[in-house]
Amino acid sequence: MISATEALERLKAGNQRFVSETRDSDASSHQTRRRALAAGQAPFAIILGCSDSRVPAEIVFDQGLGDLFVIRVAGNIVAPSQIGSIEFAAARYGTPLVVVLGHSQCGAVLATVEELGRRTEEQSRNLRSIVDRIRPSVETLLETEVANDPDALVRHAVRANIRMSVHQLRYGSALLEQMIEDGTLNVVGAEYSLETGVVDFFY
Repeated sequence: MISATEALERLKAGNQRFVSETRDSDASSHQTRRRALAAGQAPFAIILGCSDSRVPAEIVFDQGLGDLFVIRVAGNIVAPSQIGSIEFAAARYGTPLVVVLGHSQCGAVLATVEELGRRTEEQSRNLRSIVDRIRPSVETLLETEVANDPDALVRHAVRANIRMSVHQLRYGSALLEQMIEDGTLNVVGAEYSLETGVVDFFY
């Protein structure tokens, strides 16, 4: 298995190919790859991304079958099932890198901002469970100057929400925390721009 640093560089290179429209589209190798993967997998990165239809991780990172272990949920939030999925991939496959992938104009973040502006009692309990996990990252921003600029508030809230999810993964699981301490796992944040296609990684 490659290192977390190598895995990150591989993702960056794939995103550059995606942005420059030089993606690897060798369809002839897909059948061979699929047959090889039937016996097992060894994904080099775990992606906890948003469910938004415009941000499919395999495409924006130009990766193929078996390369990424992808978990998608609205707002790229961290809940027990997401933590368990990441623990599973990191421990079972030795995957060295976790990327929390948020994106610009995130609808779940926008819904949270709207919820804090006016209570929407008709909101379903299930949707509220997502909003409630994003809420802390938005609430802290409401006490700053960006609260007066709706567009800036959403931009900052997207990044704050990614950072919060990264923090929860780094310190909310004894298993992941031990792997990070041992140097076998790294967790980073990233934001995908819907406008440019560029993924900005941060730590």
